[in-house]
Amino acid sequence: MKGRLWRRGTASGRRSGGGGERQVLLWLVCVCVWESGAETLRYSVAEEMARDSLVGNVAQDLGLSPSQLAARKARVVSEGSEQHFRLDPHSGVLTVTETLDRERICPHSESCALLFKLFFENPVQLIRGEVEVRDVNDHSPEFPEKEMILEILETASAGIRFPLEAARDKDVGINGLQDYSLSPNSHFSLALEAGKRGGKYAELVLQKPLDREEQRELHLVLTATDGGSPPRSGTAQVRVVVLDANDNMPVFSREVYEVRVAENSPPGQLVVRVSAADPDEGSNGKVRYAFTQASEGSRQLFDLNADSGVIRVSGKLDFEEAKMHELVVRAMDGGGLSAHCRVHVEVLDVNDNAPEIALSSVSASIPEDAPPRTVVALLSVRDRDSGDNGRTECAIEGDVPFSLTAAFANHYELRTSAALDRETTAEYNVSIVATDWGRARLSARESVSVRIADVNDNAPRFTQAAYSMSVSENEAGAVRIGSVKATDADAGANGRVRYALVREEGEERPAVSVDAESGAVSVVRPLDYEEVRAVEVTVRAADGGSPPRSATALLRVLVRDENDNAPVVLHPPADGGAALGELVPRRARAGYLVAKVVAVDADAGQNAWLCYELAKATEPGLFRVGLHSGEVRTARAVGERDAARHRLVVLVRDRGRPPRSASATLAVALADGFSEGHLRASEEAPAAEPDGRLTLYLSVCLACVSALFVAGAAAAVAAKVRRARRGEPGTLPTFPQSAADSSAGSLPRSYVYDVRLAAGTVNSEFRFLGPLLPCFPAGLPQGAAEQRSSLCSPSVREEKEQHLDPRGLMSSK
Repeated sequence: MKGRLWRRGTASGRRSGGGGERQVLLWLVCVCVWESGAETLRYSVAEEMARDSLVGNVAQDLGLSPSQLAARKARVVSEGSEQHFRLDPHSGVLTVTETLDRERICPHSESCALLFKLFFENPVQLIRGEVEVRDVNDHSPEFPEKEMILEILETASAGIRFPLEAARDKDVGINGLQDYSLSPNSHFSLALEAGKRGGKYAELVLQKPLDREEQRELHLVLTATDGGSPPRSGTAQVRVVVLDANDNMPVFSREVYEVRVAENSPPGQLVVRVSAADPDEGSNGKVRYAFTQASEGSRQLFDLNADSGVIRVSGKLDFEEAKMHELVVRAMDGGGLSAHCRVHVEVLDVNDNAPEIALSSVSASIPEDAPPRTVVALLSVRDRDSGDNGRTECAIEGDVPFSLTAAFANHYELRTSAALDRETTAEYNVSIVATDWGRARLSARESVSVRIADVNDNAPRFTQAAYSMSVSENEAGAVRIGSVKATDADAGANGRVRYALVREEGEERPAVSVDAESGAVSVVRPLDYEEVRAVEVTVRAADGGSPPRSATALLRVLVRDENDNAPVVLHPPADGGAALGELVPRRARAGYLVAKVVAVDADAGQNAWLCYELAKATEPGLFRVGLHSGEVRTARAVGERDAARHRLVVLVRDRGRPPRSASATLAVALADGFSEGHLRASEEAPAAEPDGRLTLYLSVCLACVSALFVAGAAAAVAAKVRRARRGEPGTLPTFPQSAADSSAGSLPRSYVYDVRLAAGTVNSEFRFLGPLLPCFPAGLPQGAAEQRSSLCSPSVREEKEQHLDPRGLMSSK
């Protein structure tokens, strides 16, 4: 057995016996043909070989190593339902899977070839193969009957031929039937004839007239011999019965009957009627018909009426199995005379076979980024009918991104026709329909499942561009406050998303963390609202592709304020720096501003909303505290009977849950005049206080500063009066800007105060401190006078007194 790699009709490599130039030229022609054609593997094996016998080395014939066969996943697919060959991918050896019987595989053909396909999956490639099954002489010729009886009239003249039953040999070619021989005798010789289909049959030729009186029967031995080595033979007995004279023999109307019958003809359908006439009378003129020299298969398909000569269909005709049937009909009269005619039955093909689709791969998988016209699968189509009935066409059903391309005879390639997207469609079920061209068109359908393999062509996408979460301040670490979510349309590792915070090199570790798998956001350490109001970080979501794709989102964590700070009293100071306390004139009316309690809370929102209330007072009915302003005012007019000194405790409380509070203590002195009140306060001050000297120094400094301030104010007033008398236009004073607002809590604006001169007192004392807005002298122009009247109206003055700083400095002139 020797494998040959053929390309487009190249013959086996027989070396020419010519000269050197002819060999070189032939070698060049073979190389050119080899490189241009499609590869076909051809082998030859003898029938009846044992199972697992070697057919050929595929790897060696293809010029591949066994490892390459295994890597490319090579496999052998036989055409038809039976698998005759097996390929060892590790050695490249092709063997038979069972004992091959040529007579069973190819019963009606002299040449027998088994087709197979060598399929490579990586990359996809198909190589056709053919194994010729050589016949061996394993069958002897056999006669259908061991004894043939011939009845011959004694009046038969020399030269008359008598057909004999032909022997059958299942072998073909040289191993088939080759010759007949007849045992030696004096009356008959043997003549060989060739049939229309190439078969050989013997006829007995009468050489010498018979004499029934001398010999009633002759016994001959007919031997059939094939051409095998060694040859095989078979024998049959020929008994010749000599009949009495019958001078007329039947005569057929035609020597050869040619008819055509469709292969789908039902049993009982008329094929032909043969007719033979015999002019004799009686039994010598009565003709009966019978088949002779017909194969066993033909006898099962046709029925002959012995009396009428009508031939009808008795079995199922199949054009694909036999296109022609040759029948020999013998007509014999009652006297033993017979004649023969031949009936040639041509079977007409009808479209009774649907196309057959053979797929090289039932399912396929390609990446979604595969370019158009990528080969997905290979398939072949065959139809056992002939002509247009066996001509087929293939198409794909439905709107799918695939197309069929003809590769070679009845073979197609399934290719992609457009770009694929696994996220849109992960799998296609491609339905392929093959239809023949018959009048009643038959079709077959086969499905190919094509899976789309994922590639990393989609980046993760967050459900939100920015996430906002909140956490209470002072919350313990590792507290989950929410989660971020990103999705990836890819599959497998390409769609597996992991989360991480984006940090610059050298940046401090953020106060939040993100779980890499779930995206859960947690606070890793407590936060202080008073230090950090919000934390902003960038979260990255990356998939597991190669290279990975990623997306980012902004994460903002708001810190919720908790009531963890108590109010802090800024005024009056808790260290008791205002020893003399607040001074209130005896003539103060109801609503007189005594002092203002100023407090702040470092918290925010409701936790920093402060309210003030009078917790304790020497005389509760004399003073009241503004709930939100913290201003201490007289609740009624001060009376002569009221005590000269009062002690007030103001409670400052926020609105947190639970609330926090602080207290401020105010000392209030009622005085008719600031000087008397000051002296009285000085006299009543304890003489043994350890800081009396310091108080004395502070009083002296305060007196000096007050004197300088009064002098400056008097000079300014005198200058204004002088300009007014000269007729110079007055100018409005420029008021200083108030201090900046407190940066946190409820700390109010700072107040700027001026000294107001009390008119109507003989002692010209400083009665109280007024706000910065003064009442201008009478010598101002009209516009300034109007401003003066508006600014110095009782309502405005009372409003300004409500914002009077409770800590005015005292001084005497």
